[in-house]
Amino acid sequence: MSTTRKLRLGPLPKTESIKLTFACPSSLKADLDRYAALHAQAYGEVFDATTLIPHMLEAFMAGGRGFRRTNKFPAAKPIAKDG
Repeated sequence: MSTTRKLRLGPLPKTESIKLTFACPSSLKADLDRYAALHAQAYGEVFDATTLIPHMLEAFMAGGRGFRRTNKFPAAKPIAKDG
C-alpha cells in the first residue's frame, strides 16, 4: 500500500514566504508532526510541520467550494471610519 496516494499534500513547490505566528492546541501540533513524518516517508524529503502548514492551508482553501466562488470576485475593501 502506497502512502503517497493517501496524503492530500504532495511534494512542496519552491515559494517566497512571510512569517506568520499562531497558537494551536498541543494535540493539533502532535498531529501536524505526525503528518510531517508521513510526508517525509512518502516523498523522501524532510520538512517540519511549520513548513507544511502554509501548503496545507492553501490546499484547504483551494478545496473549499464557497471560497473558490468568492475568489472570482475582487476582495471587498474595508470601510473607512470617519473620525
